[in-house]
Amino acid sequence: MFSLCGAFLLAASGILDGRPATTHWDLAERFATDYPQVKLDINKILINDGDIITAGGLMAWMDLGLELVAQFTQPKIMRQLGKYLIIDTGAREQRYYQSFNPKLDHGDRLVLKTQHHLQACFHEHISISDLPEMVHLSERTFLRRFVKATGLKPMQYLQRLRIQKACDLLEASADTIEAIAEQVGYEDTSAFRKIFIKTTGLTPKEFRGRFS
Repeated sequence: MFSLCGAFLLAASGILDGRPATTHWDLAERFATDYPQVKLDINKILINDGDIITAGGLMAWMDLGLELVAQFTQPKIMRQLGKYLIIDTGAREQRYYQSFNPKLDHGDRLVLKTQHHLQACFHEHISISDLPEMVHLSERTFLRRFVKATGLKPMQYLQRLRIQKACDLLEASADTIEAIAEQVGYEDTSAFRKIFIKTTGLTPKEFRGRFS
């Protein structure tokens, strides 16, 4: 059985309970909320769990087709087919293509104020410990409300925001990686590279080569 952007239907039937699956990255939060019993891995474009294959993304049918060819014939034939069709048969991940779209409709006014502050000042030095005081909340209460509203801890949120800005600059500008790192708030280019790779699965240079 295989699913192309149809993981919601399989999950609703209970077939995916306790099993790994993927879907489109922009639907991850909704899927995880509706079907917490499924082991969702949104970083992968395709997950082959033996008798069930799930794929995320409208064009993931190419990955799915090649996977089926490899499964029912030989990987060598799959690679030959990829060359004939001029399709990359190397492993890809959804996180190469993900964009950070922060949730802003959660209804928590103080968390929203914090998000607007981070959006405006992401490139500056930001002390996470100062954020609770800015909205007049205790550190514990602030952390609980921020995570509930955004799904991320404040530092994780700031890193995702900065990396998204870096991705935009890598795609649209010819600035050096060192200059981009500084523009999005990282004084240490090495630290920037590590966080970029952890977030996107690519180095900044690889990202620029793929998308610019």
